[in-house]
Amino acid sequence: MLVVARPRSFDETRVLRAARDRFWSSGYAGTSVDEVAAATGLGKGSLYGAFGDKRSLFLRVFEDHSADLVDSVRQALEGPDASASERLKAHVGAVARATGNDITRRGCLVAKGTAELSADDPAVAASAQRTFDAIENLLASCIEAAQRHRDIDPSADPRQLASLLLAVLRGMEALGRAGKSKAGLIDIANTAVGLLPWVAH
Repeated sequence: MLVVARPRSFDETRVLRAARDRFWSSGYAGTSVDEVAAATGLGKGSLYGAFGDKRSLFLRVFEDHSADLVDSVRQALEGPDASASERLKAHVGAVARATGNDITRRGCLVAKGTAELSADDPAVAASAQRTFDAIENLLASCIEAAQRHRDIDPSADPRQLASLLLAVLRGMEALGRAGKSKAGLIDIANTAVGLLPWVAH
């Protein structure tokens, strides 16, 4: 006898977004399954049936959000060599401004989840590492493009510069959550970009 699975009667994207926002606001430990159910409009049984337990749902949300973050960085940094330096400067500045505009100090879900869970949850730690590695690779590729265009010193190590910028970007996020002013974050971004080995034209 052929058993046909019943189609889901809810919008999975909307449910995952609601769950993400709940975890993002309260953290993993601070969010109960009842609160996720209320936020998504689904009963606990439906949540468990569709996504598994609370940890499985969080991992799905965390990995989906991480993929979206990498995609947004890719869109910001990829492009022709001639404009690579401008894209790099714009991206670092955009992160500073977005962090400064976050008046709720909610911060980045990836950074928040990593800080809370990575020491005890290898899956979260591995997902976060993949995300940060991917962002570092995108930064390095953009720096290499700027080097090919002779905007950044071609003798500099693009991987080291990318690692430095990644540390600055993640550090700005942490400082923003601690209350660093938007102007202060923009100063950090401008200083970090200014310290790169630009070629004078």
